[in-house]
Amino acid sequence: MNRIILSLLVLLSLTACQNALHAGATRSVAGAPTMADGMLVGEFDNHEQVWTARENAAAIAPAHVVVTLEPTSHADWTLWRIHLDATPAMDAVWAMQQVAGANGATALLPHRALLAAPAMGAAFDAQQWAPLDACALRGTIAGTGIKVAGDPASCAAIVPGIGPQAPLLPIAVEREGEWLRLRLYADQARGTEAREDARRIVFFGGWAAVNGAGPTAAADSKDWHMDRSVRLGSEGGRAALKWRDGSASGYSLGLERLTYRDGNVPVLKLSVIDDRNGGTLAYAWANPEAQRIGINLGWVQIGLQRETEAGAARR
Repeated sequence: MNRIILSLLVLLSLTACQNALHAGATRSVAGAPTMADGMLVGEFDNHEQVWTARENAAAIAPAHVVVTLEPTSHADWTLWRIHLDATPAMDAVWAMQQVAGANGATALLPHRALLAAPAMGAAFDAQQWAPLDACALRGTIAGTGIKVAGDPASCAAIVPGIGPQAPLLPIAVEREGEWLRLRLYADQARGTEAREDARRIVFFGGWAAVNGAGPTAAADSKDWHMDRSVRLGSEGGRAALKWRDGSASGYSLGLERLTYRDGNVPVLKLSVIDDRNGGTLAYAWANPEAQRIGINLGWVQIGLQRETEAGAARR
């Protein structure tokens, strides 16, 4: 009987010790970026990276990836939604916690959901997520930038238990300025330097007027269809031009940040696109920092303005 009691006491002591170690390893990082810093919120897209690879006929082009970082009710937790534009498309959601180890090291600790539909936003509950300690991303986390990476070999040991979302698990993250550079678990198949270079999406809103006769409209035609709710993201955003009844006109707008090989000049490009064949009918260029961009082709006129951070957040 004494041996049984002694064994139970030892087991309880070990359990308490492990819990204490885990608690010590997951306390919030003092001075680390929070939601208010804007470092861990926003929508990011690697549209230009994909476009550049296609233009250069790269042997292995990166996949198109969209990453959305969302705040929660806890300052040290964010939700990471990762969308892979493939056939079929793949999506993953991770809860990422900013943590500090006992030795002062900083890290982002990914968690996978324990429920099919865990609570999000203000209702976020950390108890609904399981930590992936073997895939912790360690390095530098500060208000001016983030540069962290995990141990792929250590992470590989638990990947089979993560499930079908595992290929979209971040194993390295760099965040600086407008860039979020990710290396996903699946990128290892593309080489040691493969990663997604995603830029934060800036949204432009405004109006578009299209003539009912399309490109053949007479100069004195009064059949104008106005849409004052146009909204486009700067990283390959698309918006359909609509008739006044809300139906599609057969034409769309495209907005993208690109850097052309000839001249190596970055631009913000607004295009009018024919939906029948995807061809560009006309385009206008502005510098990437432009507050406004527009185009007037006679039969179609567009005026867009960069949204403020506060305006974009309200949407």
